[in-house]
Amino acid sequence: MTENISSDTVESIDILGILEMIPHRYPLLLVDRLINIVPGKSATGIKNVTMNEPQFQGHFPGRPIMPGVMIVESMAQTAGVLVIKTLGADSQGRHVLFMSIDNARFRRPVTPGDTMHVEVTVKQRRGDVWRFSGVVKVDGKKVSEADFSAMIVD
Repeated sequence: MTENISSDTVESIDILGILEMIPHRYPLLLVDRLINIVPGKSATGIKNVTMNEPQFQGHFPGRPIMPGVMIVESMAQTAGVLVIKTLGADSQGRHVLFMSIDNARFRRPVTPGDTMHVEVTVKQRRGDVWRFSGVVKVDGKKVSEADFSAMIVD
C-alpha cells in the first residue's frame, strides 16, 4: 500500500467530518471538533461537556464529574481523527484501535459546562503503530494528561 500523507495544515474539522472519519456515535462520541490540525504531528480536539450526557446520571448524582476513562477516550478519538486525516486516501476501510495507555494523570475534575481542549501530539510512528502524548485543558488549566498508542487495522 502506498502511503499518502497530507502535510497541509488544516484549520478545523467539524462534527460532520469527524463522523465520516471515525465509527464512534452517541453516546460514545467524545469529540465535537478538531482545530489546529497539523497532519502527522498534532491536533486539538474540542469536547463540550453537557449535563445531557448519560454518564452524569450515575457519575455522580448530585456532583456530576466526567469519568477519567472518558477523558482518555476523548484523547484517543482526537488521535484517531488525526491519523485518518494524515493518511488521507490510504485510510479507506481502516480503523484506528486503542492499544495502550501510560502515565495517565487526572489533576482536576471536568464537569458539565466545561469545554475540554484535547491536545494530542504524535511522538512516534512505526508502520501501523502510532504513539501519542495527550494533554486536556479546561480554561487553560491542565486537567489530565497521558501517553498512549494506537494501531491502524483493516
